[in-house]
Formats: sequence, C-alpha cells, structure tokens
Amino acid sequence: MDMELAPLRQWDDFFPGVDRFAKPDFSDLAKWNNRMISNLMYYQTNYFAAALVVFLIVGFLNPFGLFLGGTVVTLVFAGSVWAGENKAFIKSFKRKNPTLFVICVMVTSYFLLSLCGGVMIFIFGITFPLLLIMIHASLRLRNIKNKLENKIEGVGLKKTPMGIIMDLLDQQEEKMNKIQDFIESKLKE
Repeated sequence: MDMELAPLRQWDDFFPGVDRFAKPDFSDLAKWNNRMISNLMYYQTNYFAAALVVFLIVGFLNPFGLFLGGTVVTLVFAGSVWAGENKAFIKSFKRKNPTLFVICVMVTSYFLLSLCGGVMIFIFGITFPLLLIMIHASLRLRNIKNKLENKIEGVGLKKTPMGIIMDLLDQQEEKMNKIQDFIESKLKE
C-alpha cells in the first residue's frame, strides 16, 4: 500500500492562543465527532510528532516497558480490527460506537499490561499522548481556510497513516462526506 505523510502544520496554526480553542457542544455529538475527525486528519503529522516526543522520553526512561506496552496495544488493536472485520456483532458495534470501541481496546490493553506489571509505562507512554491528542482535537476550533484545505487534501488523506487508522475504525468516509456538506453549505451562505 502506498502511504504518504500529510504536511506538518505550522506551530502558530497548530497551537495558537486560547482564542482558537473552545469547549465542544456535548449535546451535539455528531458535530463534536466531526470536529475531532477533521482535526485528527488535518493535524495528523503534528500529532504523530508530539506523540513521538512523549514516546521517546518514556522509551529513554524505560525502553523494555514501552516496547512491551506498545506490543500489547498493537496486538490488541490488530486483534480487534480483525474481529471487527470477521465478526458481524463486533463490526456493528465498532461502526455504531467508534469511541467506545477504542476505549474497549485501551481497557483490554490496560488489563493485559497489569498482568505484566507495565501499567505506568502504558499510562504515560501510550495513553497520555492519546489523551493529549484527543483533548486538542476536541477543543481546537477550525476556520474556513483550514476546512477548505482539509477538503482539498481529502482525496489524498485516505493514504496517510491517520486515514488508514480512520478507515480501520470505520470513521473516515462518512465523516469526510459530512465535512464536505458542511463546507458547501457555508460557502453557499
């Protein structure tokens, strides 16, 4: 599979002052999910770079623990994706509850790592970067320029690492169509 990296966004676009962040509307979960998917796709290289910095710090402090934690999470995620593709019940659950599906993968990983004694490495090396990414993606507001650029790049985003992850979680295609409809409605106004 041909995979390409999305461009690294400038720091002042990725993390500007507090005026570009706002609490999501918890009553409209579809809109919040669209904001998260859009930000995850648009800032994916920035998110991978930030996670890599945390991984390197934790990996420097405890390389075996991070390797063990990463292996367990990867195996659980791969197993859940395989089960999601081959078992109708899990596939339906994953499609209807993608966030809950990811939480189940993380809880299962946590449980398996607690048996090995690598819980703290799991929390700081794997879960903490994911938590920071989810918080940023939830709170970061988008402007029209970013939305349009994301849509223009949308055709190629499916071949990026985040696009592949979103496909495995059954998220990208329908969410990108909703983003397109939203942008078109804003342009008509």
